[in-house]
Amino acid sequence: MIDAEKSYKNRINKFKKLEARQAKVINIISNLRLVVFLCGTLVGIMLYLTHNYILLASDIVVFMVLFVYLVVNHGKQIKRKEYTSILIQINQDSEKRINGEWHEFIDSGDEFVDLEHRYVHDLDIFGKGSLFQWINTTKTFLGRRYFSDLLTKVPDSTDDIRQRQEAIKELSKRLTWRQRLQAEALAVSEKIQDPEELFNWSGIKNGFYRNSWLIAFARILPCITVILILVAIYSQVLTYHLPVLFLILQFIVLRIGGKARREQFALAESYGNDVGIYYKSIKLLEKHSFDSEYIAKIKKSMSSKDNKNKKNLIPAYKQMDRLNKIIDLISSRHSAFFEVFNILTLWDYQCTIFLERWKEQSGECIRPWIESIAKIEALSSLAVIGFQCSEWIVPEIVDDKKLVFEAEQIGHPLLGKNRVCNDIEISKPLKTLLITGSNMSGKSTFLRTTGINLVLAYAGAPVCAKRFYVSIMEIYTCMRVSDNLEKNISSFYAELIRIKSIVQEAKSGKNIFFLLDEIFKGTNSRDRHIGAKVLINELCDLNCIGLVSTHDLELSELENIDQRIKNFHFEEYYKNDKIYFDYKLRQGVSKTRNAVFLMKLAGIEINE
Repeated sequence: MIDAEKSYKNRINKFKKLEARQAKVINIISNLRLVVFLCGTLVGIMLYLTHNYILLASDIVVFMVLFVYLVVNHGKQIKRKEYTSILIQINQDSEKRINGEWHEFIDSGDEFVDLEHRYVHDLDIFGKGSLFQWINTTKTFLGRRYFSDLLTKVPDSTDDIRQRQEAIKELSKRLTWRQRLQAEALAVSEKIQDPEELFNWSGIKNGFYRNSWLIAFARILPCITVILILVAIYSQVLTYHLPVLFLILQFIVLRIGGKARREQFALAESYGNDVGIYYKSIKLLEKHSFDSEYIAKIKKSMSSKDNKNKKNLIPAYKQMDRLNKIIDLISSRHSAFFEVFNILTLWDYQCTIFLERWKEQSGECIRPWIESIAKIEALSSLAVIGFQCSEWIVPEIVDDKKLVFEAEQIGHPLLGKNRVCNDIEISKPLKTLLITGSNMSGKSTFLRTTGINLVLAYAGAPVCAKRFYVSIMEIYTCMRVSDNLEKNISSFYAELIRIKSIVQEAKSGKNIFFLLDEIFKGTNSRDRHIGAKVLINELCDLNCIGLVSTHDLELSELENIDQRIKNFHFEEYYKNDKIYFDYKLRQGVSKTRNAVFLMKLAGIEINE
């Protein structure tokens, strides 16, 4: 069994030592820069005073080259140290995840909370204290979206789930690789944008800049102009009039279509940081070998043919690097003397030609490249479970018309060491478990336990159980239903709407797994009993299975007249005038009540 916490601690110590060494190197280079500057200055002054101008020129060149080298190397060392700091933070967050401190993570996926979704809100999939907040390691815009899709959509077949399981199992063993993928996205402080505008931009081509005559014109004209300027300066053959005329011509040429080019440059630059992240992430994926068939398919979809040479397969990361370098060239437009340089070289045309050539060769591929990284990010988040919870099992998903849900020692994934595990079995002829019990005894938590593990199972992740055997079903819940003032809907009517949708979906032929908590709690006991009885019988007649919790003990009589319904309960016990819960699921009907005791415990005086 993997000791995940020990692995994280070891990595934190290793990276902290590396960070300390890197800090020393940075300080040494800083001091060397100062020494080189001072020595170069002193030597230069001495040579100047002694009139050794040739040696002075050599001194300036040598010390400038050395100084620039140290400046560049200093910048590289700082980036390496920052990268190491990110890896330390990743492992510290991983430790918090194990120790139950993950609730303080800022990213809880609030934007994915959907109160209308069939189970997201009820099962704590997104939001504070959610499944997303616990295990999410995605950082790109599409990575987060794909991860949310994994947690909210049921695959079409068991093959899809098995392929994911295989991929997640392999990724769970690749801790170093997963953390490097995460670190690449964290290396940039800016939030990664929605790439849709980038996709659209890369697909819009302007054939004008692909014309061979224009390319020749944009390359030859600046060369002629520069030659004319040099001839005018260093000889008496030409006056300045002709070079100036050519410069004016180039100025006019730059004004033609200038606004459209600037808009294109601005959009490309706005995605500059993102493109850099995608380049490094894609390179990391393409350079690494995987055994998983699912990951192999993803990697295969990233290779594309250069339109110029159909035989050559160019790695996606190399094509992405081209775009990254072009954007760097575009960024040079912001220098102080750019306008002069632009007129002299037609730089805007050169950059546009580079961009259009890239779009022609690679523009249509950028979407599948980025989507591939997003898919790997999402799977890597689920691989966190496989690594940290190595005692959990990979569920068995069956394609069977006979609906089944069987689990041994199933526990709630988010409760950590405080979880209490139970067994559950729903298989033919049984279709509905009727759960009774007093307040706070664990009914709602148990319903959520089954639902959230089912979500993990369909995503392809390990589940918190010793055995897990289920059919593919659509999950529907009715648990945290509340009123809607904007739509003028009461909580009871909102519950009716939710239950109606469950029945309608079941009648349409879908396989349904339902979780109904405190059914029809918003009405009187007589109507609640009648409505619940009718609903449970109807659900048993349809292609669905599930759990229903209730305080209405009269419903337990259904077990006596219908073998498809079975009673289970939770109970409490009292010791030294205190109430205790063991959260163990037992067969039969609850025999205990604790509402009055809890009222007294809350300070409400009750005269019995």
